[in-house]
Amino acid sequence: MTIRTDVEDLLRHLAPQVLGALVRRYGQFEACEDAVQEALLDAAVQWPADGVPERPAGWLTTVASRRLADQVRSESARRRREAAVAALETPLEPVVSGPDDLDHAPDRDDTLLLLFLCCHPALSPSSQIALTLRAVGGLSTAQIAAAFLVPEATMSRRILRAKQRIKATDIPFRMPPPDKRDDRLRVVLQVLYLIFNEGYTASSGPELQRAELAHEAIRLTRAVHRLLPDDNEVAGLLALMLLTDARRPARTGPDGALIPFAEQDRGLWDPVSLKEGVELITSTLARGPLGPYQLQAAIAAVHTEAPRLEETDWPQILALYELLSRVSDNPIVALNHAVAIAMAHGPQAGLAMLRTLDSDGRLADHHRLEAVRAHLLEMAGEPGPARESYLLAAHRTTSLPERRYLEGRAAAITKMRDPAGADENRDAAT
Repeated sequence: MTIRTDVEDLLRHLAPQVLGALVRRYGQFEACEDAVQEALLDAAVQWPADGVPERPAGWLTTVASRRLADQVRSESARRRREAAVAALETPLEPVVSGPDDLDHAPDRDDTLLLLFLCCHPALSPSSQIALTLRAVGGLSTAQIAAAFLVPEATMSRRILRAKQRIKATDIPFRMPPPDKRDDRLRVVLQVLYLIFNEGYTASSGPELQRAELAHEAIRLTRAVHRLLPDDNEVAGLLALMLLTDARRPARTGPDGALIPFAEQDRGLWDPVSLKEGVELITSTLARGPLGPYQLQAAIAAVHTEAPRLEETDWPQILALYELLSRVSDNPIVALNHAVAIAMAHGPQAGLAMLRTLDSDGRLADHHRLEAVRAHLLEMAGEPGPARESYLLAAHRTTSLPERRYLEGRAAAITKMRDPAGADENRDAAT
C-alpha cells in the first residue's frame, strides 16, 4: 500500500513536468495530454511491480512520446493529412535523457505555464477546474468525476470541450505578456481556491468534506509558491488553505455530522499545518501591499491564536474584515464580516448588515445568507424567526450534512419553545 501510494504521489508530481515538455516541443495540447495520461496509467501498473525507473521523468516522457507517435500514425492513416505525415518524418524522442533528466532540470518545470493554459479566460470556470485537475493534478477523469459527484461521461465531455476550446482559440504555450500576467495569475489562484473550497465544504452530496480535493489544491498551490516564492498573494493563499484545512479533523463527529466552528474541539486542529500557516502569513504580511488572500489568512491566523472561542480577538478580526471589504467585493466575505460585527458589537448590528445584502443578486437563494441570519437571530433571542431561517437555509442547501445540521437547529428551537409538543410530534412521526 505504501509503495503504491508513493508511486501515485510521484506520478502526480511528474505529470505537469512531462506534459509541459511534450507541449513545449510538439504543441498539440490535446494530443499530448492524452499521451501523458496513457503513460501515467502504464507507470501506475508497472512501477509498483517492477520498481520505479532510475529516471522516472525520462521514462514517462519516452512512453508518452511513443503514444503520441501512435496517435499521429493513426490520424495519418485515417485522414492522410500531409501535416501528420510530415510529423512522422521527424522521430519522436524523449525531450531529456541521461543525467540531465527532467528531475534534475528545475528550470524546465512548466507547471506554472500549464496552469496559465488550463485557467485561460477563454474557458469556463468549471472547465478550468476540470482541466487543471486532469492536466496539472494528474487525476484521471474517473477520479475527478467521483470528486464532483458527476458521471464519468459528463466529466469526460467537459474536459474534451476544454481541450477543443484551447485548440480552436490557438492559445499559445508561453507566459502571458507582462501587462496581463497579474490578471492571469489571479485567475489561477481563484481556480485553486475553488478546488480547495469544494474539498473543504462539498457543495452537494452525503459528505461534508472531500479531503482529496483539498489536499490537491494545497499541493498545487505549494507548486506555484515554489515557482513564485516572492508573490505575496500566492503565499497568502497557501497560508489560508493550511490554516483552514488544519480545522478539518474537528469539523465532523464520528457519524459524519457537522460540528460548527464555535463547538469544535480545538485540540483536534492540526498543529503542524497551523504552525506552517501562521509562519507563512506572518512573513508575508511584512513584505508589502495586502491582497484578499493574505487578509483572509490573517483572519484565520487570529482565530488559531485563541485557545477558546470566548478569547477570540474579535476587534482585530473586525478590523481585518474592514480592510478586506475594501479590496474584495465578495458576498461570502460580506457574510463573514456580518458575523464579526455581531461578535464585536452584538447580533443586531450583524443583522443590520445582513439586510444590506438581501438585494445582492449573487446571494439570491444561497443557503448561507439564511444560515447566518438564523444564527444571529438566535443570538438576538428571536427563536421564531431564527427557526424559519434555519428551515429556509436547510431547504436551499444541497449538502446533506449541512441540511441535517440546519434542520437539527430548527428542531432544537422548537423543542426548547414547546418541549411537550415536540415530543408529541416526534412520537407521531415514528
